[in-house]
Amino acid sequence: MDVVEAGGWTIAYHRAGAGAPLLLLHGAWSDGREWRPQLEGLSDGFDVVAWDAPGCGASPDPPADLTLAGYTDAVAALVGGLGLGRVHLCGLSFGGGLALAVWQRHPEVVRSLVLASAYAGWKGSLPPEEVEARLRRVRAELDRPPAEWVDGYLPGFFAGPVPQETLDLVRAVVLDVRPAGTRSMLTAFADADLRDVLPTVAVPTLLLHGTEDVRAPRPVAEALHAAIPGSQLVLLPGVGHVVNLEAPAAFDAAVRRFLLAVP
Repeated sequence: MDVVEAGGWTIAYHRAGAGAPLLLLHGAWSDGREWRPQLEGLSDGFDVVAWDAPGCGASPDPPADLTLAGYTDAVAALVGGLGLGRVHLCGLSFGGGLALAVWQRHPEVVRSLVLASAYAGWKGSLPPEEVEARLRRVRAELDRPPAEWVDGYLPGFFAGPVPQETLDLVRAVVLDVRPAGTRSMLTAFADADLRDVLPTVAVPTLLLHGTEDVRAPRPVAEALHAAIPGSQLVLLPGVGHVVNLEAPAAFDAAVRRFLLAVP
């Protein structure tokens, strides 16, 4: 675990390997530990960096009114602070939407996009009643200790049985969730509608989705694929939302094939 001070941000990150920079953006209820398999599995060919978003992991809490644009500025600050140049930008769930927003606001730092279990923002991909239901649940649960509600999320993260060590990792990460960071992140994402960004994407883009994802279901993936010019869609059969942890070997192989073909 390291920390960089850049652009007015203090950002913690995990790093492994050498090669072309691959920056990993985690989902909500999470931090950079979510990418443990990729820090190991892709570090033989890439400089893999997994951030802790503001308010997550070892990164300090953000301002209460931090917008999605503010999160993109933090990503760009990390890229600049570490001297990464143009990065392969990979995001999961919220991180996938954030990656799209980074392309919109800071295209100069993006070499390619890997969007895993991604949305065009909740507002841009989900029915209004589903967005409102998710927000109500989050607001109610963040006022209670994570130990009281963490197990209620696990069935939505995975489609089938996963190794106990994977469950232990996810549970440990969620138990460390801090209300300020998660509330800021999900409030910003609930109001995000990035559909107008999709046709502007002008870098190679891979979409990775599980066929059994109940949080960002297949029609969400297909809508992204249809709207992003030249994008590739890879569906992982029998896999749920947290694709990088449920099927790490298949996930890493798809990412590696894609990145090695990027000019």
